[in-house]
Amino acid sequence: MNVQMLCERFGVAGPVRKAALRAQELVATMRYDAQDRVKSNVLAAFLEEGIAESDFAGSFGYGYDDSARAKYEALLARIFGAQRALARLSLVSGTHAIVTAIAACVPHGKTLLSITGRPYDTLRNAIVDAPNSLVRGGMKYKEVPFVEATGELEDPNIAAIFVQRSRGYAPRQAVSIDECAPVFAAIKKKRPGVAILVDNCYGELVEDREPTHIGADLAIGSLIKNLGGSLAPAGGYVIGRGDLVARVADRLYAPGLGDALGPTLGFGRALMQGLFMAPLIVEQCLRGLDFAAALFAELGYDVDPRAGDVRTDIVQAIRLGSAKRVRVFAEGLQSAMPVNARFRPEPGRVPGYTEPVIMSSGSFVSGATIELSCDAPLREPFEIYLQGGIIAEHTALGALFAARALTQS
Repeated sequence: MNVQMLCERFGVAGPVRKAALRAQELVATMRYDAQDRVKSNVLAAFLEEGIAESDFAGSFGYGYDDSARAKYEALLARIFGAQRALARLSLVSGTHAIVTAIAACVPHGKTLLSITGRPYDTLRNAIVDAPNSLVRGGMKYKEVPFVEATGELEDPNIAAIFVQRSRGYAPRQAVSIDECAPVFAAIKKKRPGVAILVDNCYGELVEDREPTHIGADLAIGSLIKNLGGSLAPAGGYVIGRGDLVARVADRLYAPGLGDALGPTLGFGRALMQGLFMAPLIVEQCLRGLDFAAALFAELGYDVDPRAGDVRTDIVQAIRLGSAKRVRVFAEGLQSAMPVNARFRPEPGRVPGYTEPVIMSSGSFVSGATIELSCDAPLREPFEIYLQGGIIAEHTALGALFAARALTQS
């Protein structure tokens, strides 16, 4: 990453340039050993599965006997060390996939226990607050901090445990695989019949193990985040225990139909090629976010994680301290986007959020947060959440533009 060249080419000078050059020195020698192991694992999955060019042919209509879908889901199951995968274009977001999985795994009158506290706003809205939420439909719900996870397991009504790995868009710590492993083991020892459901969004392929490698019954997320490698056009996934994946398929389609339906509409090649490229893309995200963390720390802002810290997701929190700075940051970042760079983001109402939310994005796939973007609810402590970035230099440029806008405001 040649930050000096970026500064010269795009006219970044003064204190931002000085901070950027110091940040580059800090990140220049950083290693991403976990990504080396992830690349090896993904390569092995493709070779073991024996993908053929003919497997790219998809289906339309009902989608019976879709070879692209079958091979893609088999690849995902291999990479996650799981029995079965359900990856469908008809799962339109991570939230959709998570709510579908919860509804399938928690019967009427039984309890879902969130052991990572309050989930991100839109998911909690779907579980608790929306007019047709899961709770209003008869499910019971509790949430506790991660450190208190095993203390709640005496309740015989608990049918499933929910874990949110990423920070989401809130001032909280992301949860690593190493932190989850002993908790999952304790849950399985005490309540082996309780399903562990993990919101894996933003965390896929960041570490060299997935939740299903350490005892999670289902890992759930979006295909237009990490696993899509910026090529997947849409979709979500549920990967894990075979019987639970079958229940989710019945919930998504209809009981008795299971996972036999679901056309790939000709996108099999994009899905598989995106998965093949995903480890490289995730590494580019991490390199770019480490530079952004170093840059804003040099400029005096609190950042989490700090450059060089072990990362468990592709989200970088930057505490800006005021609604004005959040807006300025988003405007600066938007001006670096490959699409819609001349647009200006404005705060707006988003379902599930009490406060207005500002977003900056110029992705080739709408909503694909593996591509560079930021989100921020306009509320204390006025953090902005920078995410993705399929080219580290592009993330660096976006960070430079955002920093320059802040110094000029």
